[in-house]
Amino acid sequence: MLGHLIEVVTPIVIHLLELMGILIIIVGSIKAFYRFIVNMITKKFYPIKIEFAQSLTLALEFKLGAEILKTVIVRSMDEMYILAAIIVLRAILAFVIHWEMKADLESKIHN
Repeated sequence: MLGHLIEVVTPIVIHLLELMGILIIIVGSIKAFYRFIVNMITKKFYPIKIEFAQSLTLALEFKLGAEILKTVIVRSMDEMYILAAIIVLRAILAFVIHWEMKADLESKIHN
């Protein structure tokens, strides 16, 4: 009974987490583009890159959560290998974005 409930609920939660990640990317992209246009017009500085990187990192976290939940419903080792590769790639992406944000912040502080 519990196994059936997990099989029914888990895919729904996975899709919701994926959707949240997509929505965060869309909203973050629109907001960054808007700030970019405003910066061009007003010539004021606004940390667009940092804010957009934060949106991407947050979206990756939601998508990574969905991938982790997928491990519950994996049926074969081949699926597990693919899922593990996706998880590793998304974790590397999140690390690179954090590293880029940190480097950008440090360069702003020293200038």
